[in-house]
Amino acid sequence: MTSRYQEVYNNWQAKPLEFWEEAAKAIDWIKPWEKVFDENAGVYGHWFAGAQCNTSYNCLDRHVAAGRGEQAALIYDSPITDSKQTYSYAQMLDKVQLMAAAMQAQGVGKGDRVLIYMPMIPEAAMAMLACSRIGAIHSVVFGGFAAHELATRIDDAKPAIIVSASCGIEPGRVIAYKPLLDDAIAQSSHKPQACLIQQRDTLKAELTSERDFDLAAEMAKADAEGRRAECVAVDANDPLYILYTSGTTGQPKGVVRDTGGHMVALHWTMSNLYDIKPGEVFWAASDVGWVVGHSYIVYAPLLLGATTMLYEGKPVGTPDAGAFWRVISEHNVVSLFTAPTAFRAIKKEDSEAKFLAQYDISCLRSLFLAGERADPDTITWAETVLGVPVLDHWWQTETGWCICGNPLGLGQLPVKLGSSTVPMPGYDVQVLDDAGHPVGAGELGNIAVKLPLPPGCLPTLWHAEERFKEAYLDEFPGYYKTSDAGMKDEDGYLFIMSRTDDIINVAGHRLSTGAMEEVLASHPDVAECAVIGISDNLKGQLPCGFVVLKSNVMREHDEVEKELIKLVRQQIGPVAAFKLAITVERLPKTRSGKILRGTMRSIADGQDYKMPATIDDPSILEEIAAAIEEHKVPKS
Repeated sequence: MTSRYQEVYNNWQAKPLEFWEEAAKAIDWIKPWEKVFDENAGVYGHWFAGAQCNTSYNCLDRHVAAGRGEQAALIYDSPITDSKQTYSYAQMLDKVQLMAAAMQAQGVGKGDRVLIYMPMIPEAAMAMLACSRIGAIHSVVFGGFAAHELATRIDDAKPAIIVSASCGIEPGRVIAYKPLLDDAIAQSSHKPQACLIQQRDTLKAELTSERDFDLAAEMAKADAEGRRAECVAVDANDPLYILYTSGTTGQPKGVVRDTGGHMVALHWTMSNLYDIKPGEVFWAASDVGWVVGHSYIVYAPLLLGATTMLYEGKPVGTPDAGAFWRVISEHNVVSLFTAPTAFRAIKKEDSEAKFLAQYDISCLRSLFLAGERADPDTITWAETVLGVPVLDHWWQTETGWCICGNPLGLGQLPVKLGSSTVPMPGYDVQVLDDAGHPVGAGELGNIAVKLPLPPGCLPTLWHAEERFKEAYLDEFPGYYKTSDAGMKDEDGYLFIMSRTDDIINVAGHRLSTGAMEEVLASHPDVAECAVIGISDNLKGQLPCGFVVLKSNVMREHDEVEKELIKLVRQQIGPVAAFKLAITVERLPKTRSGKILRGTMRSIADGQDYKMPATIDDPSILEEIAAAIEEHKVPKS
């Protein structure tokens, strides 16, 4: 079909307020807005000023009231515990009402914060919806975060209560959450008045403090007493949640999400971007601790009335590289949204996609990738084995939804490998030089979004308005600074090349490490890679590539490394001064799959670094240090 994208984007540009006012009709409002956009409110303006609404009502109650209570709302699939559970909209509503009542029994009310520290279990999603039901502001902290990192977030959010679980479960290990939680509370100056603990069969927690309560028992008590929390009206610009950005050091940076604009934007994306209809199964293979989990495991699918997947497992190893195919086939998933690193892991273990032959995934219509730049080789491989559109799209914790993508619901645009395609309505994306002037097509620069940001994007940071201005708005007046670097081509397609921190300066030439990674990833033996800039006394910086080879590669490493160096010189040129490729068994990543390039750079340069709070396996850093030492990488 012919894409309607340009027509829709032009409509937004011509009449931005009318565009979002029309989109807002898909949401049920308690009180309508006085102004679609109030440019005098907040730092850069507020959307739907004066309106009142409730997110939990829009996610659950209205679908039940419309007679769709028996439809599946959430499917929990846990190969980790070998368990599955489907909750209808009516069942989800009942559970959320009871959990919200249990929170109210601890004195939680409108505007109070609730910190949620949970693994990938249904109660995590229910806790988020329960908070929104009673007007409380949730702050989800990724399950298994170390006690110190948890303590900094407790002190910043100052939660009235904490909702947690007895344990998280990873392949081959069980992580006891309660001792981590107790340690964090001991370290924090702010003390929550209660902790509601979901007990898991794998490991029960000892409830030793007066503030500890069994969550299931408290919900049962509310049920027995006939207590079910009703929806509380909140202002459209009241915070729905605070989400601390990953890898923060010192004072954490709490991204605030408003309530009304968030619902409008997310609902719009489900049909227009992802092409999902009510009742269909949508799977965001992420974690509720990250922004993708907030937006596309919990809120957006339920706002639309779709069925969402909550998967407690890995792309490989639970039990094999066919795990994703099983889930898609078994639950009739029509669209999968995951990080490129998940598909690189599958490709590494099963490059010929032999496991795929065991499953019928004809239900799948699309694969969306985000979270890290999708290299063309991974996209091509996924397209080949799946036979469906594979669409990269780009957004951030701060925006809460897609900045640039390929809007399947408006009609797919041609795919350009390496590009996240085009800006979504609401985003006027510009590429600027360091002085803030637009650069020409094909020129590398700083990617910025003209203010105001659309509905759903952060209005500020939690209790840190000046920090918000300094971090995002001051460098390029009139723009939101994304801290990403890239370029636009002559068709307006955006290419995100790297974080601005990952643009390296080689003898005065600004080069993108992302472009070099694209070349390395195109080699048939490479499963995944990362390029960093290391300090060099002569040229300022030199690129250094780390590569993980596919599991079936039996060749000598130095032979492959020589081919990679030659490949970069051929495709980017001698200007890249690419002379160092290092084969490693694995790359250090956050638990959401982002490669920790900054930490690798610190190791290579011999600098002190802080252990990243979100790192999946700290021992990998020792492996990287050993590989660097073996290759005699020069240290500054």
